[in-house]
Amino acid sequence: MRGQRRRIRPGHANRATGIAGRVACRGSLLCLHLYAKPPGLSNKGYRHAMDPMNSPTSPSVQPIVPAISAAPSPKSFTPLVQQFLDYLKFERHFSDYTIKSYGADLIQFGQFLAGLIGHPNDPAPEPPITPGQIDEKQVRCEAILVREFLAYLYGQNYTKSTTARKLATLRSFYKFLMRRGLISVNPLSTIRTPKQEKRLPRCLELEEIQKLLDTPGDADLLSARDKAMLEVLYSSGIRVSELVELDMADLDMQEGVLRVRGKGRKDRLTPIGSQAIKALQRYFEHRSREPNAAGPLTGRVFLNKHGTSISTRSVRRKLDKYLVMAGLDPGISPHTLRHSFATHLLNNGADLRSVQELLGHQSLSTTQIYTHLTTNRMKQVYDSAHPRANSPTIPMAPPANPQTPSQPYSEAI
Repeated sequence: MRGQRRRIRPGHANRATGIAGRVACRGSLLCLHLYAKPPGLSNKGYRHAMDPMNSPTSPSVQPIVPAISAAPSPKSFTPLVQQFLDYLKFERHFSDYTIKSYGADLIQFGQFLAGLIGHPNDPAPEPPITPGQIDEKQVRCEAILVREFLAYLYGQNYTKSTTARKLATLRSFYKFLMRRGLISVNPLSTIRTPKQEKRLPRCLELEEIQKLLDTPGDADLLSARDKAMLEVLYSSGIRVSELVELDMADLDMQEGVLRVRGKGRKDRLTPIGSQAIKALQRYFEHRSREPNAAGPLTGRVFLNKHGTSISTRSVRRKLDKYLVMAGLDPGISPHTLRHSFATHLLNNGADLRSVQELLGHQSLSTTQIYTHLTTNRMKQVYDSAHPRANSPTIPMAPPANPQTPSQPYSEAI
């Protein structure tokens, strides 16, 4: 009836109350979201913005959204830095790891020029600096700013080797800017690279190498893969980054040769021993029994448990696992096998030039560091060659034509 009040059942009343409560709750949350204080706005500015008397259009309260400046992301590259990294990648053919390191160094240098780091007493720039402004600071950079950056690195307890690498990054970057005609004076021309400590690379003994290589076994697919990886690392002396990039087409099992893509995308041929070939064959036998292995094996040589290419970090984790199982020093890295490869070759009479080719070193001076490790070999050469090494006096040969000794000087007169 029109004049009568509609009766609501108790269940319907509870349902209506629940719906109204949920709508009110959602409305409250929406209001809290719209009228919450935005980040970067002070309390005084927020109260001024939310005052209805300050609204120029309507006395009703309007939500205020502050303008957000285009601040660069901490991991984004400025236009000049991106051009430089593209130059390293496509023209100089630098490795991805080197390009990543150069990019991180230039981001840190740009943050220093922008005042985001290294200036604890200076206030943060308002508004935040843009990538284009960072490029302008890099172009106008002088030697004094580079020295201040080096002082900041020293205050942060960076090692000399890390500081030298960052300085090498800046040298390459400003040489690139000079070739492009963006600067006329190189701010790095008067700055010297800090002298580094010469540390000898670590080398494993033959007994330690044998103990490590025997640890994985080859009972299943993963253990056979790990054994093959360690055998190839020691047998060929390649880097771990070169190991994970090996393709099946790079293996010549009949000739016992690997085609390795080294630094600068330079290919070289490296021989591998019979033990490494046997380990690879055993690993391929396990791979061929996998359900998804149809036809000849293709793609990367070493795969993870998901069937994709294994990473350098995974190789390091596997090595750490077998070092603990073998009872060896856990500080040994995959690069230690490369050092051991070169040192054992030199100890057994290999010439330095051949070792340089096997390691893929561009300069012979890089390979010469391994000559300091071959102390046993040097002692053997010294004992067999030096005349006073094994006897107290120098052996003298008897004269060919013995003559009667001459008379004393006084008698001759």
